[in-house]
Amino acid sequence: MNFTIIINEYQLYLTGLWTTLWLVSFSLLLGLCIAIPAGIFKSSKNKFIRLPISAYIYFFRGTPLLIQLFIIYYGSAQSEFLRSSWIWDYLQNAWFCALLAFTLNTGAYTAEIVRGVIAAMPKGEIEAAKAYGMSPLQILRRISLPNSIRRALPAYSNEVIFMIHSSAIAGIITIMDITGAARVVNGRYYAPVEAFSTAAMLYLCLTFTTIFIFKQWEKHLQI
Repeated sequence: MNFTIIINEYQLYLTGLWTTLWLVSFSLLLGLCIAIPAGIFKSSKNKFIRLPISAYIYFFRGTPLLIQLFIIYYGSAQSEFLRSSWIWDYLQNAWFCALLAFTLNTGAYTAEIVRGVIAAMPKGEIEAAKAYGMSPLQILRRISLPNSIRRALPAYSNEVIFMIHSSAIAGIITIMDITGAARVVNGRYYAPVEAFSTAAMLYLCLTFTTIFIFKQWEKHLQI
């Protein structure tokens, strides 16, 4: 293995690492903004509220992320309405399409986690808190929210790791993430082992760092 190649191109890998970090981080943050209300609405007994949310979740959980990215990145150009609207200024940029696809995908998966947590919430705890005289805000802050975080955290850690790994497809649409950097290095030196092994090590570092952070969080919450 020629380590000279890695040393010569370390700045390119660092750029790719930074791109992967912000792309995944923003996707997860925006996905949470979608997932929390979507998970709550999915638990609604009103079918007019529940069915559209269910359709969104089923589509994005039932189709590959790569296909979703292609639909947004390539498919949006076929719509005359989109090309003539203000959003086309963003849709013609690869980074926005990747961010949108990742956000909608992780939002659907996380919404199902939220829905499961809500469904698993013991009703006895809420009734006991009401009998104790707690207000709805106190119940949310002291009972519902802490218990929901405890139950959702292990599943959500898997979703974060999944998004880190799935972000590798961003390089397909010209984004210079970790995988994109590896493809450039391989194209320059024709050294696939060095190029993609370095990318694999960076993904491993991100994965194990994420696992460590969530393990510490779980210990703090005494899960």
